[in-house]
Amino acid sequence: MITTQPMLSAATSLVPGFDNPVDDAQQVFRATLHAFAHPGQVQSLPASSGLPDGLSPALAALLLTLADPDTPVWLPAGVPAAARAFLRFHCGCPLADDLRAATFVCVPAGHAMPALADCAQGESAFPDRSATLLVEVASLDDGDLFMLRGPGIKHTQALRVAGLPDDFRGAWRANNAGFPLGVDLLLASGDRFCALTRTTQMEA
Repeated sequence: MITTQPMLSAATSLVPGFDNPVDDAQQVFRATLHAFAHPGQVQSLPASSGLPDGLSPALAALLLTLADPDTPVWLPAGVPAAARAFLRFHCGCPLADDLRAATFVCVPAGHAMPALADCAQGESAFPDRSATLLVEVASLDDGDLFMLRGPGIKHTQALRVAGLPDDFRGAWRANNAGFPLGVDLLLASGDRFCALTRTTQMEA
């Protein structure tokens, strides 16, 4: 089920989006493209937006840039109404109750990341009809060390992440194995983020 009705009570305290919607979105989009072209390289947010309760600076800016009326967004049930109203108003995106119906799966801090395999995987004729997960983690400086290989990485790329599920390595390897199907991932921490594509491999 996808809902589109605005939540009036949340809208009364709606925070603004980008100060300069076109220029700011273009800057964030370019940074996002760079992140996907160079998996594991941590990017600093080039433009900020208003910040609703429940979203970090990077999650808010990425969704303002990427989500639109044709891209359903899934949020965990406990995400505050203010964040939902923010996305409905500024992005015009429908909010999906069904995880597999979502183009973007957004997991703010304090919420469990759904299983990668439970998100939209794409179709054999249309592998791009898959989900991109946007996941807030505790840190992109400390935590578990991941050595990455694959397209966009010259040799290896080191990435430290705190806050991913314990079984993430195995789940990501399974995601690799489904190529060309599978999900892509944006990891965010505060006002920084990085990308992992379905072709990005992790050394054991």
